[in-house]
Amino acid sequence: MPSSKATLYYVYDPMCSWCWGYKPTWDQVTEAVSDQVEIIYVLGGLAPDSDVPMPEAMQQQIMSYWKKIEDYLGTRFNYDFWANNTPRRSTYPSCRAILAARSQGVELAMLNAIQEAYYLNAQNPSDNDVLLSLGQKIGLDMAQFEAEFLSQQNHQRLLDEIDFARSIGGNSFPSLIMQTSDSVIQLPVDYQNAATTIAQIRSMI
Repeated sequence: MPSSKATLYYVYDPMCSWCWGYKPTWDQVTEAVSDQVEIIYVLGGLAPDSDVPMPEAMQQQIMSYWKKIEDYLGTRFNYDFWANNTPRRSTYPSCRAILAARSQGVELAMLNAIQEAYYLNAQNPSDNDVLLSLGQKIGLDMAQFEAEFLSQQNHQRLLDEIDFARSIGGNSFPSLIMQTSDSVIQLPVDYQNAATTIAQIRSMI
């Protein structure tokens, strides 16, 4: 028989700082409801490909977001990133790496690797060589990963997934969207309290 489970879409970007801040709470949510709903990760695509160095004003703005999240949630950030790299407003490379890792069944391992490289180890996941090294680190079949990661088909898959994210209301990251047999509803993201979201999900299934 087909599954009658409701679907919970988690719309995210691997270089979204609020997604990194939400991670501990999201982990609690998934642990509590993963046997009751089907959880599907959807890439939202925060920033298209760019080779242009990020303007200083934008760097300062993003650093201020990090500080806000740090103060609000206690999230750790390594600010050496800004001194050690040439930041670019470009998250599509990391999204394509996620898709190529998903093909080998390890989307979440790649997500964790990208977030830790970026936020804790001050590496730049806008750079293909960083993403390839992370693929190696998590034990991917590197010939397959590199070929798929760099392929035009993979880029098109990302564009299609971004279109899908927008079609269900995933316009900010993270977004939580519940689809049941009779409705599609966006849930508010409670960054501090998993119990709120868990209760909302259970009330809908």
